[in-house]
Amino acid sequence: MNDVISLTKAFALACAWHASQRRKGKAREPYVNHLAEVAHLVTVATGGQDMNLSIAALLHDAIEDAKITSAQIEAEFGPEVSKLVLEVTDIKKIRKSRRKQLQVETTPSKSRGAKMIKLADKTSNLRAIVNSPPSWPKERKQKYLAWARLVVSGARGVNPELEASFDAAAHELERRLSADG
Repeated sequence: MNDVISLTKAFALACAWHASQRRKGKAREPYVNHLAEVAHLVTVATGGQDMNLSIAALLHDAIEDAKITSAQIEAEFGPEVSKLVLEVTDIKKIRKSRRKQLQVETTPSKSRGAKMIKLADKTSNLRAIVNSPPSWPKERKQKYLAWARLVVSGARGVNPELEASFDAAAHELERRLSADG
């Protein structure tokens, strides 16, 4: 299967697998918008030269949020994509506070590709808080920003473009939170 067909197949499956999900923000955008943004960020950052990474970015929440198995992903897109998706998947059986702490602790030892997906994912999430704010109190948004920075600190050194995108999104969210008094 050629790269364009594989990528569009991944997008179609991501749309189907996440069809009923919405973002938490005010606009309640389709969740697939987040997946497309994460994939776009890593694709641009790699100059479109790592199709498996782009596909894994599109599917990065499939196991965690859509109950898709790594075997299903491997059957469709091969072991490299499946491995990347597994590497960035949170284990939902663990309480949320521990899952968040594990992201901080384990990100430094992840593969280059997984770190790039983490950077793009956190960038997209910060942008969403700015552009379509969830109805969270200011303190929760501040805590999310601080946590995202901790996770990303363990992913630095893999791609300056992704790091700059994250830093710009973090700066903008920080500016908005400061302006909100």
